[in-house]
Amino acid sequence: QRLKAAVHYTVGCLCEEVAEDKDVQFSKQSIAAISDITFRQCEIFAKDLEMFARHAKRTTVTSEDVKLLARRSNSLLKYITQKTEELASSNMEQKEKKKKKSSTAKEERTPGEQEAAVTENEDSNMA
Repeated sequence: QRLKAAVHYTVGCLCEEVAEDKDVQFSKQSIAAISDITFRQCEIFAKDLEMFARHAKRTTVTSEDVKLLARRSNSLLKYITQKTEELASSNMEQKEKKKKKSSTAKEERTPGEQEAAVTENEDSNMA
């Protein structure tokens, strides 16, 4: 119910923006109808995404599933692809920073601390 209310609120805000921009008006009934259609379409999208993942024998929806869903809208597909690439490069940068931090931390350890950390890792791997 809260999700439906959030969709209705967002649609109302978007309609206000369009109304100001295009000098038109939206009735409360039309905003409610747009909200209802939007919510129903989102439910359909969610089911489709689940099915795409299940078809690929996965339990997690991936960005590839989302791209498949958006395939009929060139502009949306282009936007999603761009955002996916941005996220991927951002994740790579974060991983590299973590690697640098961990290697720096290892270099700052005394030889005795390094040996203890290696022994601790070996013990946890055996368990």
